[in-house]
Amino acid sequence: MDDVLITGMGVISHLGNGVDAFWQGLSAARSSPSTAADPFARMDLPLMYEVPDADVPAGPERYGDLVLGRGSRLAVEAARQAVADASLAYVAPERVAVVIGTGMGDSGLHEEWRSGDGPAGDHWSPTFSIASAVGSWFGAEGANSSVSNACAASGFGLSMAADLIRTGEADVVIAGGAEAYSRVALGCFNRLGAIDPERCRPFDLHRKGTLFGEGAGMMILESASHARARKAPRVYAKLSGIGWSCDAFHTTAPEPTGGQISRAMREALAEAGAGSDRIGCVIPHGTGTQLNDTVESQVLGEVLDGRRDQAPVYSLKALLGHTGGAAAALAAVAAAQILHRGTVPPNIAPDEQDPACKIYLPTEAAPLEGEFVLVNAYAFGGNNVSLVLEEAAV
Repeated sequence: MDDVLITGMGVISHLGNGVDAFWQGLSAARSSPSTAADPFARMDLPLMYEVPDADVPAGPERYGDLVLGRGSRLAVEAARQAVADASLAYVAPERVAVVIGTGMGDSGLHEEWRSGDGPAGDHWSPTFSIASAVGSWFGAEGANSSVSNACAASGFGLSMAADLIRTGEADVVIAGGAEAYSRVALGCFNRLGAIDPERCRPFDLHRKGTLFGEGAGMMILESASHARARKAPRVYAKLSGIGWSCDAFHTTAPEPTGGQISRAMREALAEAGAGSDRIGCVIPHGTGTQLNDTVESQVLGEVLDGRRDQAPVYSLKALLGHTGGAAAALAAVAAAQILHRGTVPPNIAPDEQDPACKIYLPTEAAPLEGEFVLVNAYAFGGNNVSLVLEEAAV
């Protein structure tokens, strides 16, 4: 079975546009939310980590009759960067697939139409058309799927993309996740009382919920044989382990013993052949909600097998906010960058780390020690996915 390599990346987020801006933002470890730029966000805490206005792509506005919302435009921009980064020239269109995870799709477009400030159009557009938009832009004629099982969507999507390569259905998959502002999503979390009034503070004793962020992270997944044959200029990482599970417990709350998130992590690590002593970094789901952070910390302590004080945990959502269905893809981009650059960037220092979250959150950049990075993503409905990325070359 062919290895699945990451040969190109693109990203747009609260930290700016492009992989270099992303890494500079991670290295600076400074970020803060602002009030959502939506005059109709009539809720107690309309806070977001939005993509800066100057970095939001103005187009494409439509493909044929399909009007594109902000989520699709973020995705197309990140995909354009990833394809350029991979130096993809001609690939038979039927051998290129697209798989993109998103929680809300282009729902923001419909919200704009309902409030009378949307773009011109006939006010009809499917909500989950992001993968279609990317496929249209590239001219990909392989499988084309949007995955939308909430905040784990792009983790499951990357897994499905890897399977398309491993089973020989595709040579190249444009894969990742995209999420844009949604008034409905932010309003619902306000009603749930799950929005932190200050910032996204995973693993902080004083955390009061999460905060949403916008962004898109796209990768070129490619079979190792195809990458070698075309002499791909670089390989950032290998996607070497995948674990799925479901809590089958509650609509929104995680199962408190963490039995199923443990299973997903252990299966991903076993598939990758990664012992706990070879894990150089963990990018957790870490949302800033009380139970998620506590349960995930406890399970990490067990999975890391006594190395909880040495294995760095990198809290990406403290910088980007919770990017929903795009969260796993953005975490995978960060993981691949950490492997490629050999450095774990510094965390934003918590005001006071929760003593119930006994994990190592270094606040200084450090050399990566270990050839694997573990990424976790969880979602409403108890959907859990863990991915293991590994150092690799063509």
